[in-house]
Amino acid sequence: MDRRNLLRTGVAAAAGAGLVGASATTASATTASANTAAATATAPAAPRPPRQPLRVHTVLYDGVEEQDFAGHIEVFGTAGTDRITQSFVTADGPRSVKTSAGMELVCRTPWAPHTADLILVPGAGYGEGSGLDREIRRGVLPRALAAARRRGLVLGAVCSGTMLLSAAGITAGRPCTTHHIAIEDLKAQGGRVVSGRVVDDGDLVTCGGVTSGIDLGLWLLERFFGPETALFAEQVLEYERRGTVWRA
Repeated sequence: MDRRNLLRTGVAAAAGAGLVGASATTASATTASANTAAATATAPAAPRPPRQPLRVHTVLYDGVEEQDFAGHIEVFGTAGTDRITQSFVTADGPRSVKTSAGMELVCRTPWAPHTADLILVPGAGYGEGSGLDREIRRGVLPRALAAARRRGLVLGAVCSGTMLLSAAGITAGRPCTTHHIAIEDLKAQGGRVVSGRVVDDGDLVTCGGVTSGIDLGLWLLERFFGPETALFAEQVLEYERRGTVWRA
């Protein structure tokens, strides 16, 4: 049973056991509690994004950090597959990827950015010898990201993944952020670094290090589907958002 159904079952069980509303003298409170339970039992309806469902491609590559891609994936999962579809992709097409912790993941979806509404790039450490460094030097992914840009597509990055967007020439002159260890390099490469935990510049959305990816996911959920959907995700994940979302 997934978390969304678990939350729904928990609310229903509490109501059935008589835990909501104990006496006639609290009738109004009972009604309010029941309404609150109903609101949290299912993901609420909200404004539609430009396309239904929202198509999200998360870019993987060897050495990618697990938390950098797990955060937003878990957040988006609370919205349901009827509203968000998610795929792992690589710039090389379908293949296996080995993460920083040595886990092997199979990416079956072809590289097809024209079929995505949102492409997110996680990080892979930083500095010489890191997965990120290898990918920048290899050049395939930066070139693919540069070529992917088009009207209607949102590009985003988590943690040091912003440096791959920088290598693609996407962050030059634009508000953005990354893990604190790479901030000076991002500035030197032309990025206009902003201190927000999440930085939204329209078709470019970046965030700080590691767990900031959860906050990026929650912000994008709010941006595309409304605050009630984001609040629902917070309840399911038992997570409270941190930091500031900077918006252009």
